[in-house]
Amino acid sequence: MHTDFVKTAPVQALFDKAAGLDREGGNPRLKAILRDLTEAVAEVIVRHDISEDEFWSGVNYLASAGPEFGLLVPGTGLEHFMDLFLDAKDEEAGRTGGTPRTIEGPLYVAGAPLVEGEVNLTKDVDPTDTLRMYGTVRGPDGELVKDAIVHVWHADSQGWYSHFDPTKEQTPFNNRARIKLGDDATYSFHSKMPEGYAIPPNGTTDQLMQAIGRHGKRPAHVHFFIEAPGYRQLTTQINFGDDPFADDDFAFATREGLLPMPNRQGDTVTVSFDFELQKAANETDEVLSVRTRAAA
Repeated sequence: MHTDFVKTAPVQALFDKAAGLDREGGNPRLKAILRDLTEAVAEVIVRHDISEDEFWSGVNYLASAGPEFGLLVPGTGLEHFMDLFLDAKDEEAGRTGGTPRTIEGPLYVAGAPLVEGEVNLTKDVDPTDTLRMYGTVRGPDGELVKDAIVHVWHADSQGWYSHFDPTKEQTPFNNRARIKLGDDATYSFHSKMPEGYAIPPNGTTDQLMQAIGRHGKRPAHVHFFIEAPGYRQLTTQINFGDDPFADDDFAFATREGLLPMPNRQGDTVTVSFDFELQKAANETDEVLSVRTRAAA
């Protein structure tokens, strides 16, 4: 059957009514989005001749996938697509420059300690190499960005994040901090080297990856939010350029400009990385996007 079936009058009337277009009230933007989304799904059903069993298998899968949506969204490329979309909108508006954005991921925890100076992120014993990372935060004209706050978080040497570690062995806010920068706009921290990780085995994300012939592994990486008055908030992460999965990240977070090559000397891994912020066009630019985040 051709997808023109979706354009027939009975089907179009059904979708209009399902989206609430035939009545007053409600959110007009939400109505329009739901209407387009429903029709797009219907066209996929017709184009691929999806059977009733396949349809309900998909519904059941989505119903069971709730706890792992934070992994499914990056794993299917949708979170990276949002970065590409926002990049394209910036280019269209003439907004260029700055450190590349990339995905946030689902493992940020609000309320990490606010600290200054040289920071030790790792509170727990972790028998692995030491990571030392430092750099400067500047604006688009090379100016030092004073009073910036650098949120930083990463996994331990087993690939687990504090507050999400199933072993429950990590101290709260292990490998997490908010670093308040001074007039020199420099940050510096040391911690125990994070390890890349894989999605939970046999979970809903793993089931999908196996079904489409993909792996669910991520390279070692460090997450950042950077905020400062008058500047656009930056969500990004660096991936270690010598990691075997640096060019094959399950979550599509690796981007040009975010793959520093670490200097490995003995049991110390050193990374120098400077950030460049864009100027904020409005107050909304200065704050985090709206999404559900853990807090402690």
